Amino acid sequence: MVEQLNVFFSNLSFMLKVFYAPWCGHCKKLEPVWNEVGIEMKNMGSPVKVGKMDATSFSSIASEFGVRGYPTIKLLKGDLAYNYRGPRTKDDIIEFANRVAGPLIRPLPSQHMFEHVQKRHRVLFVYVGGESPLKEKYIEVASELIVYTYFFSASEDVLPEYVTLPELPAVVVIKDGTYFVYDEYEDGDLSSWINRERFQGYLHVDGFTLYELGDTGKLVAIAVIDDKNSSVEHTRLKSIIQEVARDYRDHFHRDFQFGHMDGNDYINSLLMDDLTIPTIVVLNTSNQQYFLPDRHIENTEDMVQFINNILDGTAEAQGGDGLLQRIKRIIYDAKSTVVSVFKSSPLLGCFLFGLPLGVISIMCYGICIADTDGGVDEHEAAKKENSDRELTDEGSEEEQEEEKNGRYTGLSDGELKQKDVMEKKKD
Repeated sequence: MVEQLNVFFSNLSFMLKVFYAPWCGHCKKLEPVWNEVGIEMKNMGSPVKVGKMDATSFSSIASEFGVRGYPTIKLLKGDLAYNYRGPRTKDDIIEFANRVAGPLIRPLPSQHMFEHVQKRHRVLFVYVGGESPLKEKYIEVASELIVYTYFFSASEDVLPEYVTLPELPAVVVIKDGTYFVYDEYEDGDLSSWINRERFQGYLHVDGFTLYELGDTGKLVAIAVIDDKNSSVEHTRLKSIIQEVARDYRDHFHRDFQFGHMDGNDYINSLLMDDLTIPTIVVLNTSNQQYFLPDRHIENTEDMVQFINNILDGTAEAQGGDGLLQRIKRIIYDAKSTVVSVFKSSPLLGCFLFGLPLGVISIMCYGICIADTDGGVDEHEAAKKENSDRELTDEGSEEEQEEEKNGRYTGLSDGELKQKDVMEKKKD
């Protein structure tokens, strides 16, 4: 069966497949979205075929494709399998399928085409120049990171007038109304640089985006606010982060990602602390450390000073992934799980946690009762044993009399009389 399915997959140029489990709640939630994806891809005339597989029924195939959780979405392109890690919405999944199924490097032959693509993509990676080792590396990185972003190539005369390249060949990223040129000496590995620069300088951060930002190695400076609250303080902190991201991008874009987060529920669970909003927090997602301002952030200058303190090591880091923090995380997660269960369904919570506690209590009570009875029995047995030993050592009156008579057996009458007289004198 495995070989037949592998042959079937190899005969398809592109297959967008979801591996699911019938009992998985997230899979059931994805099902209507997945049906819409299949219908729209078919109506578009896309070469990508959409399907699904019960990973519990075909566990060997799921294991072969590296499925570790449900649902897992993969695009199979020949012998390659690309994991989808984006939001589980129809538009995002379709965009992923079209991007990965297309060419690795998309050429931009004219300024008109360049402008059209620039309107559609907020972040644009472009290789400029002819054949070179840098282009080979660019193609290699594109095959790895096309799951996240598009890759283009163009000649120098196609680029906007404000883009100035120090030399050719070059790789440039265009975003946030400006551009950055890859420098091997300052930026290191090309793959790491593209992975860091594939986001805009300022983002609306949610839990998924924060998870993705963890791969960039950047610190994440977030204004935690309530989007529905239009008060001055909420608006002011958001504006401060936006201004720093825009006006100080040349200073901080290599080390920092900026954005805002709506609400503090997710950030509280991440930090295991109750942050009062609005506030500002800087996260190091690589080691779960975080930084909080030691004073109120009044303006952009205060925020810049706070960032500089983090960079020079004078700001105090909290959290982390040490042993104590891991233990604290386990306790916090367990507590959160119990609280959420009781909040959502009190009866279910009583059943799930009350029944085991009741059974354990009965077992402990039984053990204690058994120990008490055993102690009394042992005491009585010891007492009886001591009594028997005394009787055995001294013997009964008849036994003592017999023993006395036995000692005098064989003596003559005169000797017996003489013994009796001696014993009476002793008495």
